[in-house]
Order: sequence, then structure tokens, then C-alpha cells
Amino acid sequence: MTDTGPVVATPMAIERRAVAGPGGCRVPTASVIRTGAGPRRSREAARRLAGRPVLVAGVAGALREVLRPGELVVADEVVGPDGGSVRVASAPLLAAALRAAGLTVHVGPVISAEHVVTGAERPALGRAGPSSWVSGAPRSSGEGNGPLLPRGRAPLAVDTESAWLAPEDAATPFAVVRAIVDTPEHPLVHPGTVGRGIAALRSLRRAAPVLAAWSAALGEREVLLAEPRSFCAGVDRAIATVEQALDRHGAPVYVRRQIVHNSHVVADLERRGAVFVQEAEEVPTGATLVLAAHGVAPSVRRTAAARHLAVVDATCPLVTKVHAGVRRHAGRGATVLLIGHAEHEEVEGTVGEAPGDVIVVGSEAEAEAVTPPDPGRVASAVQTTLAVDEAERIAAVLRRRFPALVEPRSTDICYATTNRQAAVRAVAAEADRLVVVGSANSSNSVRLAEVGARAGVEARRVDRPDELDLTWLVGARRVAVTAGASAPEALVDGGVGSVVDLLRGLGPVTVTPRPTTTEDIRFTLPKDVS
Repeated sequence: MTDTGPVVATPMAIERRAVAGPGGCRVPTASVIRTGAGPRRSREAARRLAGRPVLVAGVAGALREVLRPGELVVADEVVGPDGGSVRVASAPLLAAALRAAGLTVHVGPVISAEHVVTGAERPALGRAGPSSWVSGAPRSSGEGNGPLLPRGRAPLAVDTESAWLAPEDAATPFAVVRAIVDTPEHPLVHPGTVGRGIAALRSLRRAAPVLAAWSAALGEREVLLAEPRSFCAGVDRAIATVEQALDRHGAPVYVRRQIVHNSHVVADLERRGAVFVQEAEEVPTGATLVLAAHGVAPSVRRTAAARHLAVVDATCPLVTKVHAGVRRHAGRGATVLLIGHAEHEEVEGTVGEAPGDVIVVGSEAEAEAVTPPDPGRVASAVQTTLAVDEAERIAAVLRRRFPALVEPRSTDICYATTNRQAAVRAVAAEADRLVVVGSANSSNSVRLAEVGARAGVEARRVDRPDELDLTWLVGARRVAVTAGASAPEALVDGGVGSVVDLLRGLGPVTVTPRPTTTEDIRFTLPKDVS
């Protein structure tokens, strides 16, 4: 019977011993084999291993001075001497796992050469790659020679095997982990090579459990895409507001706090010229200030006016509705019981509308204990990004305790929060795992993971796709994926580096949309930028 399981391919016997350990105990999830050094033996091994997932592990030479002996290079692309290129989709997952194991890891292209590269050839190769290379997009070796690495993506390391060990079928999982043994400053033929070699082999030995995790996580998967997911109308509006402000006023445009709670969105706007500050006092007099989607207390607007700032209000209209309700109830002398998390920016802004008349209630226990001045004059409001079931449990306690409670005529929880949570509940029953893409300070993203867990599926929130844990993916054949209302769709299924792309690096993936409703709500931009 032909073996089709994963292989850790080590060119030399000493590398195999470092990775496999006694009796192969360090990598029990794969066959650790010696393939032989150099192109000829690698070609022969590739024929024997056809159709099997392959992870190449061994030593290599550094092409950049930034690399040091013993450090690891995880290839996100492997390039042969003829210019053929193979992209390695799972590289970010593998690199993250190795870093978590305490290893120093670099991610980038690895070149395979027909011979050991030494002397002046080494730095020259590191600067330019093979002489035939020109700018362009990486592609598989089966597409012929021609354009490869974009200019500026200098290769990191060189070996004499990886390109020939790469599977011909691009759908077959492939990875390369190389430990640096020599560098341009410390050549291979040198008395110090023994010590550097020991350092490299130690790193390979420490990497072995991660190689085992990669092998165990391989397999065919179905990805269930919860719909709707990602940006809501309020987030779209907030981001577009900053973009239009930059177009109209030029950089810098100041933004109080994060425009939406997502690190990728903030970083992108910073690159365009947005400057994020904590408070309006930090903004130069007369500059343009955008108020974030979560809303602000009136005191912030007063500070901005005193500094003669040109204010552009990107507050989500649904948050503005909650603020208006709080003002109305406080104006008639009622105490507002605000269901939400006291530390969240939206809640801070809402409390600021009537600081002496709002009590934040963050749990059922707090709802049981809260004591308003006049139990006969109470109203409620809800943070827009809460979990629907969580908010309802708290509200039920308040209704029971305060029969005179005045509740919002329509739910304060925004449509996008409700829809995304319903979509998660719909896919939870048929998924082995749930991945929620969203930043740690995104309330709606955190709530999505909690909703999934309460629905019975193992759920994790990740800010970046490469935060997925290889060991957590072991045995998961149906993976549901969603994104919080402030997380870009590109992180889910937007090509290179997305969750779907990284999972494809571990085996064939079938993507199945799971729609529950259609969203067609759009909000107009603030008049200051429209």
C-alpha cells in the first residue's frame, strides 16, 4: 500500500537526527526521512514522494546580514535557479507557531541553487536573485520562467534542495523551515562553522514539535462562511469620513481614539495621513478632528470648540439614537440604566450625556443589585454592540425588579450586531471550529466568539489570520469563519494571507457560504465631507 501521509524531508542525516529524535519521537505525526543533499538526490526523492505533503527542514546559508546563525527562515516562496517559483501559503501559520515556541524566525523567499553558493556570489544573489529575475508576481513553477519576485523582496536564504522537493500539484501542502548555519559575514568554510552548525541543529530540534503540529493540522476542509460578516454601514461610513476628510483637508487629519476598533483599519488610515489621538487636547489649535464611530460625551465637543477645531462627526447614527434617548429620559427626571460594559468607549460617551442620571449595568448580578434613586422613574438603554442574548438576560432582571421601567421603542442593539450573531448561531451546529476575525478591543467581535461558544462550537477570535493555532486546527474538518463589524473582509477571504488562504496551505479547501439575511442599509456621510 502506498503511503500518502506527510513527510518531513531532511537532506542530511545529521538534520534528520536533530528533527526526528530517538525513534522519530519528536515528530510522531509525519515520516521524517533523509532525502539526500543537492539537486539530483532531491529530484529523485521528489519522484518517490509525489502526492504527499512535504515539509523541508534543514540548514541553509543566509543571504542577508540581518540573519544570524541558529535563526530560522520560513519560506513564503521557494525559487529555483531557472526562475520558477512556488508560493508557500501556510508560512505565516508556521512562523507564528515557531515564534510562540521561542525561536527567532524570519519569513521570506528562499532560493535553491544548483551548487553551494559561497564567496562573492552569496551577497550578489541576496541583492538580486538569479540574473534572469525581473519584477512581477510570484507564481507556481508549472507556469514557466519569467517575472517573479517584486523588486524589494530580496531573498533571505539559499539551499540546494527545496525547489526540487516542492510538489508539482500546487494544492499539495508544502513548507520549508531552514536554520541558518553560515552568513555573508561568516562563510561556510571557516573554523567557526562547527559552532554555528551546532546552533542551527539545536534550533531544528526545538522546532520539531511545531513541525509535528503542522503535519497533524493537514487535511481537507470545508470552510463555512457566515453571512453577513465584516463591515456594517456605520463602519463603512466612519472609514469613508476619514478618507474624505483627508481628501478635502489634506494630511494630517486628527482622529480622536480609533475610528473603529480594528488595528488593520487604523494602520491603513495612518499610512494615508490620519493621526490618532486619545483626547481633543492633543490636537493643534485650528486643525481638523474626526470623532470616532463610537460617539463622544458632550464635554469632548466643548473642548474641541474651545480649541477652534474643525470637527467632523463620524458617530454611527445608531449610537446617536441611543444618546438622544438618554438625554430624553434624563430630561424628564428618570434614571437611565445603561446595559453595557463600563470600560467601552461607546458607554463612556453615552454616560457623558447625563453623568448624574446614568447607571451602567454590566451583568445580571449588577442588575439584581442596582438601586436607582426613584424605582418608579427608570428607563433603560443598551450598548449597540452587546450580545443579544446577554443583553436580554440583563433586561429581564431589570423588568422584573422595576415594573415602571421604560425601554427603548426599538432595540438599541444595532442591526449588524444582531445579524452577525444570528449568522454565527446558524453555522455553529455544523462546524468543528469557529474563527472570528476582529481586534481584541472590538466588542462586537468578542461577543461573536462568546455567542459561538455558547452555541456549542470551539471558538477563537484572531486579530490577524496568522494568529490561528496549528494545534487548535487538528481534526477540524469544518471550520466556520466570520468577522466582526469593524474587521475588513480581506482578512477572511481576500486572497494572500487571509484565513481561507492560510487554511488552503494546509490542504484542499471547499468554501461554502452560509447566508442568513441580506443587509442593504447605507448611511450618508457627514455634511462636512459629503
